[in-house]
Order: sequence, then C-alpha cells, then structure tokens
Amino acid sequence: MAKHRLAGGASLCWQSWFWLSLIGLILHRTNVGVSAASDDWWQRTVFYQIYPRSYMDSNNDGVGDLRGITKRLEHLQDAGIGATWLSPIFLSPMVDFGYDITDYTAISPEYGTMQDFEELMTEAQRLGIKIILDFVPNHTSDQCDWFRRSVAREPPYTDYYVWHDGREAPTTTNGGNGTQRRLPPNNWPSVFYGSAWTFHPERGQYYLHQFTAQQPDLNFRNPAVVEEMREVLRFWLRKGVAGFRIDAVNHLFETEGFPDEPESGTDPDPLSYGFTNHIYTKDLLECYDMVYQWRELLDDWTREHGGDSRIIMTEAYANITFTMKYYHSEQEAPRPGSHMPFNFLLITKLSQDSTAPDFVHTINEWLTYMPRTGATANWVLGNHDQPRVGTRYGAQRIDAVNTLLMTLPGIAVTYYGEEIGMVNNPDAISAGVGGELAIDAGKAFIAFSRDPERTPFQWDDTINAGFCGGSVAPWLSVHPNYRQLNLAAQRRAERSHYKTYQGLVRLRAHETFRRGSLQLLPYSNDVITYTRGLPGSDTFVVVINLAATARTIDLLSVFPSLTPELQVASSGSNSSYLTGAIVQSDGLVVSGYDGLVLRSVPLSSR
Repeated sequence: MAKHRLAGGASLCWQSWFWLSLIGLILHRTNVGVSAASDDWWQRTVFYQIYPRSYMDSNNDGVGDLRGITKRLEHLQDAGIGATWLSPIFLSPMVDFGYDITDYTAISPEYGTMQDFEELMTEAQRLGIKIILDFVPNHTSDQCDWFRRSVAREPPYTDYYVWHDGREAPTTTNGGNGTQRRLPPNNWPSVFYGSAWTFHPERGQYYLHQFTAQQPDLNFRNPAVVEEMREVLRFWLRKGVAGFRIDAVNHLFETEGFPDEPESGTDPDPLSYGFTNHIYTKDLLECYDMVYQWRELLDDWTREHGGDSRIIMTEAYANITFTMKYYHSEQEAPRPGSHMPFNFLLITKLSQDSTAPDFVHTINEWLTYMPRTGATANWVLGNHDQPRVGTRYGAQRIDAVNTLLMTLPGIAVTYYGEEIGMVNNPDAISAGVGGELAIDAGKAFIAFSRDPERTPFQWDDTINAGFCGGSVAPWLSVHPNYRQLNLAAQRRAERSHYKTYQGLVRLRAHETFRRGSLQLLPYSNDVITYTRGLPGSDTFVVVINLAATARTIDLLSVFPSLTPELQVASSGSNSSYLTGAIVQSDGLVVSGYDGLVLRSVPLSSR
C-alpha cells in the first residue's frame, strides 16, 4: 500500500475535490461500455483462458493435454463460464511453448490428436461452452516447411518471410586475406533481447524475428501469405470454433526500407528491447487493416453458415489510442474489427501499491477512450505472460479484485486458477526452456521468466494437486500451497474464493450488470465505490476496500439516491457479512480487503 493514505471517513473536502473533478466526466457517459438490449453471446458471457500444458494431464506424462481439458470442462460450467480460449495447441517444437508453430492445422502430439480436439468440441457444445483458439499469425517456427522452402528460395515461398542482405561492415584481414563481413540491416532489437535479425548461411541473408530467432516473422506484404492465413482461419471455422484470439497483432508489419529506430534514451543496452522507440516495427496502420479483413472473413462465414457470431479478440500491448483502432476503422462507414481488443490496463497500470483514485482513473481511461458506438468494454486481469492477481495485487485482495472484474460494464476475462486464488510459484522454472534465449539472457531470463504464473491447476490435495499422477513430475512444479489451496477444498467450504467467484458470475448475469449505467468514484484513498443502475431494475452499489483494516463509510453522502438500507448480494470469503444481510447505507463498516456488492432495498420490500 502506498504511503499517506487517508483514514476511513476521509474529509468531505477531499472527497468533494474528487467528485467535482470526476462527476463531469462520468455523468455524460453513464452508458459507456453498456450493452444494448439485444446484446450478443460474447457480450453476456465470461471468458476463461486455459493454458493447455498446465490445466489437466490425462495420460500421466506430466503435460496437460486436450483430453485433460475435455475431462475438466464441467468445472467451467460449474463456475458459470461460457467461453474459453486455449493457448496454442498446434504442432510446434515448443521453443516458446506453442507460439512457434510448425503447422497451423495440426495438433501438437503432446496435446493429443485431431480426434481429441473434435471430442473436446463435442463436449463443449454439450455443455454450452464456446471454444476460442489462439491464432499466431506474426511468425512461424523456423522448423516450419514454409521457412525451409523460403531458405531454399523455392517458389512461391521465396518471400514468405522478411529477408535482407544486411549492411556491409568494414573490411578486415584474416591471415592476410581481406574478408567482407555483413551486419544486421538496422538496430531493431528483439522483444526477447538481442538483435531482431539472424543471418542464415544457406540463404546468405538475414531474416527478421521480432521474438526469438526460432520464430521468423512472416511477410504480410506478400498476398500469398495473407491468403495462407485466411485459409488457416477457414480450416478451424470448419471445425466449429467460435473465434480466435490473435497474438501479437501489432507486430504484423514493419516499415518498408527498414530504417533504424530512434534510441529511447531510457535504456543504455543496445540489445535490450527498451533501447529504441518502436515506431517502425509496431502499431503500423496496416496492422489494423489486416484485422478488419479477418473480421470481414468471420462475418461472411457466419452469414453463409449461420449460427452464433464468430469473434475476434486481439492482443496488442500498445498506447491506448492505438488499441482503440482495433474496434473499427475511423471512416464515415466504419469497417468493424476486433470484438475485444484486450484491455490490459488493470495489469499494466495497477499494482498492490495503487490507490482507489488510481483504480478509478485507470477504469475511466478505457471507458473515455473507447469509441462511442460499435464497442464493448472488456477487462483482463491476468494471462500467461503476467504475474497472477494474488501476486500482483496481494493474495488478500483476490476476492476484492474479482469483485471489481465481475461488476464493471462489459466483458470479464479470467486466467485459469484465478477463480480459486492461485498465486505465482517463484521456484517454478521449466527445464531447458528458452534454448539460446535463456543462455543469452542469463539471470535476466530467470528474473523475467513467465513460468511462475503457468504452474499446474490445483484441483485437489492429492500428489501433484490432481494435475497428474504421482509417478511422474509435472512439467512445472506445483505451488507448494496446493494442499490448502485447491478447488476441491474450496467447493466443500461454506465460503471460499471459488464460492465468491461463482456467486459473482451468477450476479453478473443480472440485467443491471449487463446493461446498466456506471457511476464510479473513489470514496477515499483506500475505498473504491460505484453504482450500477438501470431504470425499472435493481440498483447495485459496489464497495472495494484496498486497505488491511476496516473502514466506515457513508454511501448516502456519495450516492444520495440509494435507499437507507442495502442487502448484501456478494461479499469476500473473509468478509464480516453474509449474502442476504441487511446493512445501513450511512454507516457501513467494510472489513479490510473486502469487496461488497450491495443491492438497494426499496421501501416497499422492507
């Protein structure tokens, strides 16, 4: 927690200052992020990310697989989840655990077979759960047949990737013989450290890789590559998937001519990604156009084949103004794009030291920049590349942060394990991961490893947390807290993170949370308050206490239209209130780290 926080019952002067500065912004946009009465399935459901290696191992080899996911799909139904997106399941040498793809239309053997995938689709349909696939178009594996043929300059693959002769280096002598060395074409660094260019001796040219050297970038300026990717989408649409989460979409294009990027001045290491400002390798206008083309393909598919909408979710860590362009083009007749340009602000801008005003500002930032029409808000709390909620915000705030996620307007996205409060395992480092990348980066690789947030799901208190049998070691070590923190125990308990999460998902289906307005204010440095209201329906007020100690608040001083009494609709697993309890609006005591959802009680019902 940050220093200089105000105690409970903060001065009215302090509160008034925030009210005056924020109400003008909020009141004229009370319907921002709110779905229309005819909202589509993807606007009503909760999305859940599964990292296949870590979800459930069905064949006792220590690696999660498709049959394991199928076996555990009923957990998603029990939690109230309506759609899940799977991290890559395609054929891959696993240098970057599936984000280096050899064949976009084949299943990696360690995950199973195409028959296993089809059985997963059948079970998901039976349970009413949509399946979204991770689509990785920016690059392939260097083991991909396309790349091998491109290296050999075999038509039509010659220009499937980004190749360059490189720059000439000064002539040097070697045993009296002058030799000419070549250098990378420019100063572009890889996201994962080192130059973004690697020389291939067989072809005699450098190839571009914005990520690892084993992940060569495809050349999206080649129409044949664009059509290959369109056919990949069609292949999986024929299999019945409900859409795609598109990875690293803002890296698809680079500026022609390959100029040096300007130095950032903030990182002295020329091999570090922070050394340059990425104005020629990220967020180019062509990236958005490609998303609009893919959206058109999916919409055409739905019109032709019927059924529910097929959707696009896009991943781009970018400036918020750039991110918003993924929703649709800015033309008079906009071209639709991503249904869900992932909103990472709750990840990138907030931490356990953030104050209530920090949260309010961050939430309002997305809602303010979001297009007025043709856009639905979304909130992503975690993923396979970021520390878990309990690690980032503090384990004691898990229920409060999930309360926030489920009661904001728009779409909620949960990373597997967050529903039971899993936290990072700092000792979890997979054997042999990263190849040369790990060697080059050394200690930095371990410091920035994403393994700690990818540990196996904690199903029960048996050996290896029920993820796999005791005769094998899981690919990543299970967090040692699994004997106390696991799904089975939380399902048995009267109150738990999981029970709180379940209740919030059910509550989120209420008409007010689906379509109601938002009025959001920081009550103090420690307490976030907001209402969700809808004419003719219940009004709810949400209270999040970020502090370790209880706070007494007067909700009527903030929201005068509330009724004097409120009914608890949801509370944290350690809250002093039970669901259904009646509390007073003007003297509400909120336990430390509690998240409360309160329903306004009409006079006629008392």
